[in-house]
Amino acid sequence: MKKIILTLLLASSVIINAQEEDKGTFSLSGTVDVYHSSNLKSGSPGSVGILSDVAANGFGLGMVNTIFSYEKGKAGVVADLAYGPRANAANAYNGAINQLYAYYNASEKVTLTLGQFNTFYGYEVISPASNFNYSVSYLFNAGPFSHTGLKVDYAATEDLSFMFALTNPHGITQGSNPGNDYQLGFQAGYKGQYFNLAYGADGFGFTDVLYLDYTGGFDLSETFYLGLNAAYANSSDADAGYQGVALYLQNKFSDKFSLGLRPEFFTTTSGAGDANVSAFTLTGNLSLTESLNIIPEIRIDSSSDLIIPGFPTEKSMSGATLAAVYSF
Repeated sequence: MKKIILTLLLASSVIINAQEEDKGTFSLSGTVDVYHSSNLKSGSPGSVGILSDVAANGFGLGMVNTIFSYEKGKAGVVADLAYGPRANAANAYNGAINQLYAYYNASEKVTLTLGQFNTFYGYEVISPASNFNYSVSYLFNAGPFSHTGLKVDYAATEDLSFMFALTNPHGITQGSNPGNDYQLGFQAGYKGQYFNLAYGADGFGFTDVLYLDYTGGFDLSETFYLGLNAAYANSSDADAGYQGVALYLQNKFSDKFSLGLRPEFFTTTSGAGDANVSAFTLTGNLSLTESLNIIPEIRIDSSSDLIIPGFPTEKSMSGATLAAVYSF
């Protein structure tokens, strides 16, 4: 009798577990960010480096980002919706959809993803909660934001990974691809250091654009971190491109406060000549709670070639920003 009861209990446990597995896993997460920005130099209000088309000197809204994900068995889907000026500036071609893709874990090492996903290229991302600085770099603005297509991720070991992608030109994230042009993507990662490559049509009229990028970082001590982003891009058709480097120097003074400096040097290249700009951004990160971060920031941009966005007649810009980012 005891054996029968034990067998029934085990069978019930298997059935319950199977039912729970059949339900899959649903999760909801996201961010909300708001800010006040000031142009500390008279003249054009500009945008002081914030990822938004809204001018400085006032209170502003970043975006609300809501991510729905569901996984069942080896497959899952992600619907990442974003609204607000920051989302519009980063994703003007596809409305409220920041990411929308399905994935399949073919094995423990191989994952296939189809749909629209944020770029693998570069150091910074669209969501402010994943960046240390609130304003964005010139390298971020210059490179792709998102891609629509197919990618294959291969985790060779715990330290070594590869990614291969075939996507629409990154300037086309929805609808048809009338030119029947595509973009190839590749990434190799080793112990937190990543080499990224993209080549093909950009969706803005050129079919031979090459993007190269290195993104990585090192813990130089228990509290001090050095991040690095270096990139190069060029198109023979356009006879133009860019190159640049940004450092991310960050020190954690306590569990609640960190301070970082981002020096960046960026150059646009063309047959007509090069143009240079530099930017120095000092950023604090204060964690009021596990979910709420306060980010004070001061930024100074300089360009004798007059290429500071929002300041077409100025050789320099200085701005201050106070942002609040809430993650859930």
